[in-house]
Amino acid sequence: MFHLRLIVPADRSAAVRDLLLTEPGATHLVVWPGAAVQPAGDVIACDLAREATSTVLAELRALDLHEDGSIALEDLDVMLSRSADRAEQDAPGDSADAVVWEEIEEATSEESVLSVTFLAFLALATMIAACGVLLDNPILIVGAMVVGPEFGPLAGLCVAAVQRRPRLAGRSALALLVGFPVAMAATMGFTALLDALGLFDRDMLERPRPLTEFIFQPDWLSFWVALLAGVAGMLSLTSAKSGALIGVLISVTTVPAAANAAVAIRYSDYAQAAGSMGQLGLNLAGIVLAGTLTLLVQRGLWSLQAARGKRRPPPASTGVAKSS
Repeated sequence: MFHLRLIVPADRSAAVRDLLLTEPGATHLVVWPGAAVQPAGDVIACDLAREATSTVLAELRALDLHEDGSIALEDLDVMLSRSADRAEQDAPGDSADAVVWEEIEEATSEESVLSVTFLAFLALATMIAACGVLLDNPILIVGAMVVGPEFGPLAGLCVAAVQRRPRLAGRSALALLVGFPVAMAATMGFTALLDALGLFDRDMLERPRPLTEFIFQPDWLSFWVALLAGVAGMLSLTSAKSGALIGVLISVTTVPAAANAAVAIRYSDYAQAAGSMGQLGLNLAGIVLAGTLTLLVQRGLWSLQAARGKRRPPPASTGVAKSS
């Protein structure tokens, strides 16, 4: 469940209270008249079933509370309440299938910003992957995949396409278009340094690498894996199943492909670099395509489910706690 806290202008307080009273997925409603100072208004709080959250937030935004007051949402890890259990049962749909668009937009907005931290993580992941490809070590490849932060901007592109948010799309694309070249340039410098130290050499790139050669040999299977990973990744975000996202991160060949391309360019093996860039492009395209389609399907299914849901009538006794 979520805890919802609102600052509501006095002229809209009754409308908000009635909205929450008639929402099957809302419970524990509390009103503090005139408690808010900046901005001024009433403070209204309740607990909200996950499957009812997006619908309620949309109606609150229609009342311009995000302009004249505030809407704060907090995820509750533990809720021990029979009333809360009843609210979750009464809300249409299942909490595991619910998509809270505001939560997804907030998460992707934060993770798709081109920042020093984003560049540092991507560069470090690519350098770790460079060690993995030259040593033909899949453990290092998996580690690099987990460290890489590129799924945030990819998810941002998916959300931007579905929600028609060009600014988010531009920000996400910028992070990818700048991030990967910077990471690859850093990896080329890292390769040159270790070559000078005698730890890397061209023979390590050209010798048979049976455990990691898939990185520079793209095929349609790679694209299908990226499609599946895109679906799984988006489902993990929309359902708040962060554990599943780790599996997604280690199933796609984005960072390792960029690393192999950087090393191949450093050693002038442009054929292998081209293959690695092809692998990178296939994975990026597959993830964005699958993630976007997943969100479209989820939105369509949830809209149908929400349309069938009915609000309960206001109870005879509101039971709203008030304090001054």
